[in-house]
Amino acid sequence: MDSVVQVNGEQRAPLLPSPSPPSAAVAEDDQIRPWPSDHHPFLPLPDGAAPPEPPASLSDPKQRLASLDVFRGLTVALMILVDDAGGAFPSINHAPWVGVTLADFVMPFFLFSVGLSVALVFKKTPNKMAATKKVILRTINLFLLGLVLQGGYFHGRNHLTYGVDIDRIRWLGILQRISIGYFLAALSEVWLVSSILVDSPMSYVKKYYMEWIIAILISAMYVGLLLGLYVPNWQFEAPGSNSTLSSSYFGTKIETVQCGVRGSLGPPCNAVGSIDRLLLGQRHLYHNPVYKRTKECSVNSPDYGPLPPNSPAWCLAPFDPEGLLSSLMAAVTCFAGLHFGHLIVHFKSHAQRILLWSITSLILVLCAFVVQLSGMPFSKPLYTLSYMFLTAGASGFLFILIYYIVDVNQLKMTFILFQWMGMNALIVYILAASELFPAFIQGFYWRSPQNNLVNATESVLQTIFHSKRWGTLAFVLLEILFWCLAAGFLHMKGIYIKL
Repeated sequence: MDSVVQVNGEQRAPLLPSPSPPSAAVAEDDQIRPWPSDHHPFLPLPDGAAPPEPPASLSDPKQRLASLDVFRGLTVALMILVDDAGGAFPSINHAPWVGVTLADFVMPFFLFSVGLSVALVFKKTPNKMAATKKVILRTINLFLLGLVLQGGYFHGRNHLTYGVDIDRIRWLGILQRISIGYFLAALSEVWLVSSILVDSPMSYVKKYYMEWIIAILISAMYVGLLLGLYVPNWQFEAPGSNSTLSSSYFGTKIETVQCGVRGSLGPPCNAVGSIDRLLLGQRHLYHNPVYKRTKECSVNSPDYGPLPPNSPAWCLAPFDPEGLLSSLMAAVTCFAGLHFGHLIVHFKSHAQRILLWSITSLILVLCAFVVQLSGMPFSKPLYTLSYMFLTAGASGFLFILIYYIVDVNQLKMTFILFQWMGMNALIVYILAASELFPAFIQGFYWRSPQNNLVNATESVLQTIFHSKRWGTLAFVLLEILFWCLAAGFLHMKGIYIKL
């Protein structure tokens, strides 16, 4: 039976089959093994052709799936890039509402890697109750960590303050969305996977079909609510609003948004926002939504800017990009990652893995454009079905490319910096992407809070490049390099931060 390696608390399937054949008793169990050399049902061989050779043996028994670490690290690096340089380069920042940019692929990349990891960690679960306890505890830890980081307690760079009014704390965010996707994918992997042995295409389908049904049901429920839920007129508090729809109530301006529709996919009257307002409350939503950069809400669109004359009331309304309904749809991206992980578990040939991954990714992308042409646009704030298909397929193609370079051609040094970052993705996300470390450094200043190491370094680079934009980009790239090296130091010391 193939060995299962414990690495950083995760059970990793070795990339190679065990040299010794499994016993008959083991074969009865949910065994992870390569296809027998004389039986390749997914890839028929030409007459007289020899079966593909398994990957060359690796001497390190603790080898991780390096491409997955690189994928994680690259995703964290992209998040730092688009968050810190997106203001200088709006073209890589999130699309204001419809469309996709570089920034709009980051969240799906995270979710895809979570699903892939779940397939490796829970490929064998002899004690389902213990595994369920592990899933629940990790979900709670991720959710609470996200609540602390994005609930409003920390005010980020350039703000030497902290604290949050519980009456206005933001309940949802990036880690909370990841925790929801992880919870659904992991519980499905623990409880819905059959124990049959996979030795044919049909047995593979029988083993995992329940997970596919769950993903389809979630998608159907999302589409049904998005297109069928009635969204009534609604009101919100908007201090300083310039709308003519305002009415004063004890000094607070109340804006009225006219809806009374079904199936709207625009910013003011969609079902995603309506459900969040009903279940979470407007005070607990994100108050700087991306649609403030639309043409209706900004004279500098696609960047932030002053409101245009006669701008609609909803430009000042809150909206959570990681809302409840959209997070359920986002969880389906984790199920796409699960499928990729299952192919790692049951196939040991690089060629088979890459071929089946490529077919899956191509189908996802084709489905994306079919759904988009049918009238559902790519929209990250809504996490539309078309957007899910597109970004899941793109995640697959990117992972295939990294896998081919890193694990097939063994060119690990090409991406060693990202591999280090991926091994400690959580701590880098907490300190860098959530801006805790830059804010901490800015707390040490000379005479004025503006005179700190972070601002001084960025200012020097802008002077060197004679450009605020390119100086900012250089600063962000140095920031990414710094965190890659910091993660490398932790790796060399054998330190891995996890929940």
